[in-house]
This record gives sequence, C-alpha cells and structure tokens, in this order.
Amino acid sequence: MKFELTILGCGSAIPTLRHGSTSQILEHHSQLYLIDCGEGAQLQMRKYKIRFLKINHIFISHNHGDHCLGLPGFLSSLHLLGRTRGLDIFCQSGLREAVEYQLKISHSRLRYPIDWHILNPEEKELIYENKNIEVHSFPLNHRVPCCGFRFSEKEKLRNIKPDVIQKYNIPIPRIRQIKAGSDYKLDDGTTIENKDLTYEPEPPLSYAFCSDTAYDLRTANYVRNVDLLYHESTFLDEDTKRAEDTYHSTATHAAQVAKQANAGKLILGHYSARYRNEELFEEEAKKIFDRVQIGAEGLVVKVGSNKYSAL
Repeated sequence: MKFELTILGCGSAIPTLRHGSTSQILEHHSQLYLIDCGEGAQLQMRKYKIRFLKINHIFISHNHGDHCLGLPGFLSSLHLLGRTRGLDIFCQSGLREAVEYQLKISHSRLRYPIDWHILNPEEKELIYENKNIEVHSFPLNHRVPCCGFRFSEKEKLRNIKPDVIQKYNIPIPRIRQIKAGSDYKLDDGTTIENKDLTYEPEPPLSYAFCSDTAYDLRTANYVRNVDLLYHESTFLDEDTKRAEDTYHSTATHAAQVAKQANAGKLILGHYSARYRNEELFEEEAKKIFDRVQIGAEGLVVKVGSNKYSAL
C-alpha cells in the first residue's frame, strides 16, 4: 500500500525562483490528498505528473495567501478538464466566501459541486475518514486561525497464509473474516486458531503537517509518535526574535517539536526568502534531532521509511 508525500512547494510568503509557495500531495492507497494550495501549485502538479482529477480532498491550513492563492485557479482547471464528481475542501472560515466571490466576478460556474468543511482552529477534531485512514485537524499557534493535519492509517487486517486456504478449503467469504481476526471451524468441529492462519499485519503509519506556527509545546502532543512530520522552519536561530514576532518557527524549534513528539522523521520547509543555503537549517535542526530531511520541490518521501527521492 503506497503512503508517500510529494512536496510541490516549500517556500514562505513570496515565491522565488528557488522555492514555490506551500503545497503538498499525500498519496495513500491510490487516493491523492492536496495539502495547502499556494500560488503555482497546479504548475508543480503538471511538472511532477500529478493527476488533477484524482484529487478529491483538499486541506487548507489557513487563509494566508501563500497557502491558498492557488486554489481558485486549480478549481477552475478542474472545471475545464471536465470534472463532474464532487470535491471536498477543508478550510478556515472565510475562504469559501473568498473563492466563491472570485468565481462570481469572473462569471465562472463550476460543473461539479464543492462540499466545504469549516475547520475548528481551537481543538483537535476528526474531520475525515474512509476505510483505510483518518484525518484529524489540530490547532497551531499563528497570527490567524490555523490548523495542522494528521493522517493516520487505521489498523490493518491480518495477512492470511496462502497455503492454509487450500489446506483447509476455506471459502472466499470466510477469508475476510479470518483476516479480521476470526478463528475457522472445520466441518468436523475442529477449530483452527487465527494465529495459525494469519501473519501479523504491518503497523499503521502516520503523517503530520504543521503549517505556519510559533514554537508551541502543545504541538508535540498532537503529533506524538508520528512516523513522518513536516514542520515549518521559516527562520534560523539568528532570527529567533523575528520568528517570535511573526508567529513562525526556526529549524531548532521544529527539531524540538520532533524530539518531544518522538517523531520518526522530520522534514523542514517554509523557508524565508532571505536565506540561500538550506543546509544551515539541517545543521541547526540536527543539533536537537538527527533524523532530519531538508524539504525541497519534487522531494518524494515514503511514510515510515528513511528512503526518499527527487522527481
């Protein structure tokens, strides 16, 4: 089952030739989730061969432009591509009105419905689930209402041993019950215990996205034991005062959250345009937490693995 993150943009505020605005694609079990949609996001999707029409759920952390200005254009492109299936958007209050006004003044009518889900920036909430995954939003400490997102796999079914199906002549309808934990009774009344029929499933994995936020000890509680953590690191330590004034974090702050949360791996991003060397972010973070990866456009990271690649 594929569970991997593709970074489309990892810069802050002003797009540059080095970094685009924040946007990510998370793929899980053939489902694509768009997390934030900064300016130029759809061009990055083209570049990295992301199929627009496979995206059915969009999660917007907050209403600052570098996290949502790409949304109206992307929605329009979906219309032009012939989308008719509904789309779910999870966002802060006010974004729906802004997008609908943009569509109104441009005399645009989408051929597909949008189901808007307004986030609660004050507490953790379950906002979406299917049979494979749950998504929780949680509050972040920023200048405006802002949420992070945690994507957590549900407990997986046990794996049935291929040889026992034929050995005990197990009918197909019973296989799913066995994978769910049931024993199997033979015609002669003999019970075959589940542990003799199946293997342990792989442990469920999780990914957390911490968008714009000041350093806050509460964040670690929301992302505790997450396998992969993206945490903004807008500034270096030399600009800690600037980070505090703007409700952003440094690379050191991100590493402290990762360490406190016992995260499996940390990805840095949302770099200020004032810096030219992202390796300095990695150096500072690794003084606190050593499992660090520098975020970059085109970076693909498998959740639960130390492996990564660039598209």
